[in-house]
Amino acid sequence: MEIIRLLKAEYPDADCTLDYEEAWKLLVSVRLAAQCTDERVNQIVPKLYAKFPDVAALADAPVEEIEAIVKPCGLGRSKARDISTCMKMLRDEYGGRVPDEFEQLLKLPGVGRKSANLIMGDVFGKPAIVTDTHCIRLVNRMGLVDHIREPKKVEMALWKLVPPEEGSDFCHRLVWHGRAVCTARTKPYCDKCCLNAVCEKVDV
Repeated sequence: MEIIRLLKAEYPDADCTLDYEEAWKLLVSVRLAAQCTDERVNQIVPKLYAKFPDVAALADAPVEEIEAIVKPCGLGRSKARDISTCMKMLRDEYGGRVPDEFEQLLKLPGVGRKSANLIMGDVFGKPAIVTDTHCIRLVNRMGLVDHIREPKKVEMALWKLVPPEEGSDFCHRLVWHGRAVCTARTKPYCDKCCLNAVCEKVDV
């Protein structure tokens, strides 16, 4: 709870770094963000939506045309295929709307636990724990989990520690903190870390 309090004070406005106005657009962006930066995704999706402005249009779009636009995000073929199939499912099975049940989200192509939790928390305001690479790295360094790398295991461990209403925002703050201070590719900037007094600083 002290870690949550300190991060909340340091990053009061932390939110999702993917740009979206509608739930289905967040689904698309999350799929594109795999092995790609959010910044790059935010640059690419306006081109996609300019050509295919809604679920039906994207569902009807030739996969090759989707791939041509999203290719700069990497893994263009598989991402385009998942996006196409996902939009068809939304159109045909959910009336063009993104489902608000976790298990239904997991049935959508390209949607795993991380993506489903992000949708649950950000779109529907429901309890969520998003175990992305920043989350996994930071909670291991802090000592909140003990050298656990598997996303689902980290998620399950955090459900026992983090109040449900805090989960989504806590994970967003971990992303912000992981980019600015507790970095992956350089030595963490512990000297300017708001968690310095309470972090176990595990070498992971």
